[in-house]
Amino acid sequence: MSTVSNSLSFKHGLSLWCPQPTSLNRIPHHVLSFSLASSNSSRRTYVAASTDFANENREFVIVGGGNAAGYAARTFVEHGMANGKLCIVSKEAYAPYERPALTKAYLFPPDKKPARLPGFHTCVGSGGERQTPEWYKDQGIEMLYEDPVTGIDIEKQTLKTNSGKLLKYGTLIIATGCTATRFPEKIGGNLPGVHYIRDVADADTLISSLGKAKKVVVVGGGYIGMEVAAAAVGWKLDTTIIFPESHLLPRLFTPSLAQKYEDLYHDSGVTFIKGVSIKNLEASSDGHASAVILENGSIIEADTVIIGIGAKPAVSPFESLGLNTKVGGIQVDGLFRTSVPGIFAIGDVAAFPLKMYDRIARVEHVDHARRSAKHCVKALLTSQTHPYDYLPYFYSRVFEYEGSPRKVWWQFFGDNVGEIVEVGNFDPKIVTFWIDSGKLMGVLVESGSPEEFKLLPELARRQPIIDRAKLQKASSVEEALEIARASLQVQAAL
Repeated sequence: MSTVSNSLSFKHGLSLWCPQPTSLNRIPHHVLSFSLASSNSSRRTYVAASTDFANENREFVIVGGGNAAGYAARTFVEHGMANGKLCIVSKEAYAPYERPALTKAYLFPPDKKPARLPGFHTCVGSGGERQTPEWYKDQGIEMLYEDPVTGIDIEKQTLKTNSGKLLKYGTLIIATGCTATRFPEKIGGNLPGVHYIRDVADADTLISSLGKAKKVVVVGGGYIGMEVAAAAVGWKLDTTIIFPESHLLPRLFTPSLAQKYEDLYHDSGVTFIKGVSIKNLEASSDGHASAVILENGSIIEADTVIIGIGAKPAVSPFESLGLNTKVGGIQVDGLFRTSVPGIFAIGDVAAFPLKMYDRIARVEHVDHARRSAKHCVKALLTSQTHPYDYLPYFYSRVFEYEGSPRKVWWQFFGDNVGEIVEVGNFDPKIVTFWIDSGKLMGVLVESGSPEEFKLLPELARRQPIIDRAKLQKASSVEEALEIARASLQVQAAL
């Protein structure tokens, strides 16, 4: 469940928008009022709320209950600023968890050790402590579940929730993430048997359907499509993937690389229907989804349909904060400050300066959610002033359930621009390099060793000059990566 808005290789972003630096000081626990420097150097004072407000902890409020919120909470705790000060408002019934599991191990069949909560609460995805609901209680963090924020009053520094609660905030961090892009209701987007995956409740409903399904259609050839189709194979279901593009994951995969993955899926029994559009989803006499009707008139039978056609940033309560019209999301600077004093945005919902490529980006990925949360909170609570410097990173893991004949795990770092060199036969390894003006810009490895995966971010960050012709002559993935490693050593010697 990962993406960069629009395209991983969008070269022409907006000009960087960065307010003037501000000084944000640590707030003593005993102080009832504090002020925040705004982007235009004006100051705003917040006085602790009275009992008229529904939240008891009101110095810091995080809106959203996903990965970014969980990692932000951990950073508040690490700085001793959570107990009695932090409130998290979530639309979900669960404490923050590692969302990528929902389209991976959570969908494994019951006999193949599927992931379940509390096993993947944050922050286990990065090797940290498991933050169960009890953890939040022990840390003195107030959690408001199943009550999404529906509106904001910037002048009064208040939030309104779906249940009508009025919440006070001093500093607000927006971590609302994204919502799934849905098919319109008029073409069957809400039929029983049609599924979208953004939270545990969605995944639970899908698992119930998979247990009874015979014919599954997955709409979309991106991350969700690939991961869900692989899970359906584990259930031994008749599975078809439908998408309008010419090959899988066109935002990242080259046609030749995509073909290798498609061959693997095909060998596992998955059918591909590419380059087509969907007219509508059809229901049987009982109202349940029964078929996918293509624009060319073809009918694909299905009793379970999973839609994975992208996501939209969840910004509706916060449209007054300044939205980015090119990549979506809430516009922030390198410290994740919005244009409104005291309000920040992190994770999927933030449109931020991607420093190393000099453009504005919005990244839908767990790695960015974790890192942006930590950077934002550290900037808020300490003297840290250096801007966020993110290196794009994407990965996927599929066919990992017990009994699978082939487990797939690829990692990509950098930017997929320039000429392409692919080395390896995909049995099981392959490496793809992107080279622009002689510099190594991005690299993807399938089935790499821990040492090989560790090399990738260094290559993408340092962008060494590399001999493309020499790479093309490499006889193996190992040899190609050794050529790339040597280019780093040459660069360091210059």
